[in-house]
Amino acid sequence: MTLPSLFFAAILSTLYGAAFHVWQGGGANRMLFYLIAAWIGFAIGHAVGGLAGVTFGAIGPLNAGTATLGSLLTLFLARWFLGTDTFKQDDSE
Repeated sequence: MTLPSLFFAAILSTLYGAAFHVWQGGGANRMLFYLIAAWIGFAIGHAVGGLAGVTFGAIGPLNAGTATLGSLLTLFLARWFLGTDTFKQDDSE
């Protein structure tokens, strides 16, 4: 993979993680967790697409389609793993 495609992959996966955080909410820790999940999922999706020979949504050497699917899968798994926020403040006080 070329350096420009690696840079584009980093930007795209970071945007996925940030957009997911905006949609789901949470603090800085959740944002960092979502970003890492998006990066890992994007890399795994790209690798799986390359190994399977799938060129869905390819942008140059980047398997952007399968990488996007991998990123979304890991983001939803991360959300499921985090569960509900147990540290919400009670407003009744």
